Amino acid sequence: MGKLTRTNVGMDVCKRFIQVALLTPGGEWIEWQTRNESRAIAKMIGRIRREAGESEIRTCYEAGPTGYALQRVLRAAGLHCIVVAPSLIPRKPGERIKTDRRDARKLAQGLRNGDLTEVQPPTPEQESLRDLCRVREATQKDLECRRHRLSKFVLRRDRIYPGKVTWTRAHLTWIEQQRFTDEYATMTFDTLIRAVTEAQQMLADLDAKLEAAAQREPYATPVRHLRCFRSFDTVTALSVVAELYGFLRFESASGLMAYLGLVPSEHTTAGRHQRGEITKAGNGRVRRLLNQAAWNYRHVPRVSRALKARREGQPGWVVNVADKAMKRLHKRYWHLVNGGKPTPVAAIAVERELVGFVWDVLHRDAHEQLEREASTGKKAA
Repeated sequence: MGKLTRTNVGMDVCKRFIQVALLTPGGEWIEWQTRNESRAIAKMIGRIRREAGESEIRTCYEAGPTGYALQRVLRAAGLHCIVVAPSLIPRKPGERIKTDRRDARKLAQGLRNGDLTEVQPPTPEQESLRDLCRVREATQKDLECRRHRLSKFVLRRDRIYPGKVTWTRAHLTWIEQQRFTDEYATMTFDTLIRAVTEAQQMLADLDAKLEAAAQREPYATPVRHLRCFRSFDTVTALSVVAELYGFLRFESASGLMAYLGLVPSEHTTAGRHQRGEITKAGNGRVRRLLNQAAWNYRHVPRVSRALKARREGQPGWVVNVADKAMKRLHKRYWHLVNGGKPTPVAAIAVERELVGFVWDVLHRDAHEQLEREASTGKKAA
């Protein structure tokens, strides 16, 4: 169907309401607001069909805190629906008025003109695993905050740990042995100890659940392969795989680098080329995980006992890629540092190249997974 026989619908979705802007093939606007609940959404779908008549229907809304539930409902009802990247919606520089009604209209117009960038939605299972990985990350941060509060409380009472390394078994034993004569100090100390213990137990439980999830396909193979890299253990590998679901959408390593915000910003005009810091667009969680891994490549390349154990039974091509990455990235880091670059800049450059090696492994795994599913489907047929 051509553009003149298409009805475009933009929806501004919030927790309680959905603002609908329907643009008919003839250019007429039909707008209304409905509640964001199942019965009201069913009525909204019926009204969209009535207003569209025989024309093709396309709907969209911005990605946000409401997630992909509405998209799944609309697709289950037979309507075409995309979720749009909010940061890539064209905006007029001088526009200073923002309302739900204007936003819904802008989405419908952008959908008609082809100016919107679609976000690939995860499946419910992929989204659940991703949420579990994010809860683990949040729990880790909570544990760090609780440890900080406890250690500073003890320090204010002039209790100084004689050892060098904190939060080891010996350090925890030393903290638990502390006693205070003041009643309120004792109550505070007991509360802080209990908070740290609870967070540690929660983190251990989440690690066990992620370890179990990493043993099941389609996650087991890419996780095992990523664990062949230096500084990639199960939690890091599974978190990267969960965040980068649908990996075949990244057709090149440079595309993945751009998605993770690891390419330099640029302002080129009137023959003047100016490049700045990395864009930091896209998925910040994966960028942070890979940055933590990139720092370890400054050390001399060697296969530790733990890394050797992780590589046992893995394909030779994966081990070769991981070895190549370890040698090249170490050389790259020190080449930049010795050339006068600050160490954080060198680490970012190493991270960007690490993304290329990770893309190589995951892209091949995704293709092999697709081939396995195709062959399984043929056998079943």
